Amino acid sequence: MSKKNKNSRLIPILREGVAVIQMVFFKNLKQVIGRKHPELAGSEQIMLAGAITNEIFGSHNKDAKFLQFQAKHRGAIEQELLAIKDELPQLVDPLADALRIQVLCDKQEENDSSNTLQLADSINLLPPDREVPMPSAFMETVRTLGTLYKLIVPLVEIDIAEEQDLLQ
Repeated sequence: MSKKNKNSRLIPILREGVAVIQMVFFKNLKQVIGRKHPELAGSEQIMLAGAITNEIFGSHNKDAKFLQFQAKHRGAIEQELLAIKDELPQLVDPLADALRIQVLCDKQEENDSSNTLQLADSINLLPPDREVPMPSAFMETVRTLGTLYKLIVPLVEIDIAEEQDLLQ
């Protein structure tokens, strides 16, 4: 059985975990943006938080409305990217873990998303002493934050053999 097929059950679970961390980050970032950018309308604050979140996770909305917004607010996006570590220090480790897991999942599916780690490193969101977490440890963080932010994540048991194969 190929590595890709062998991990097919684990990859979607880990991707759901990444999505939970992404939602937690977005919720926190919306509050920061609201405080720091009161001049923006509420919908623009949400779009700014979304643009920053998408930038970090390497997922970009190609809709013309969002591309125009992103171009217009490029300076603010870049400033806020540089401020994340100071504004949301409690999320640096979960973000680093989620990004590393996302890249690991992408690699298993033969996609290269290492540029997301390069961006994260350039804005000091990858603590150098923090390694890729084991999937079970990552999912524990996801469950803790998911519960804290009322993003319910059902308990999923991870097979230890699958976990070891994924990291090889």
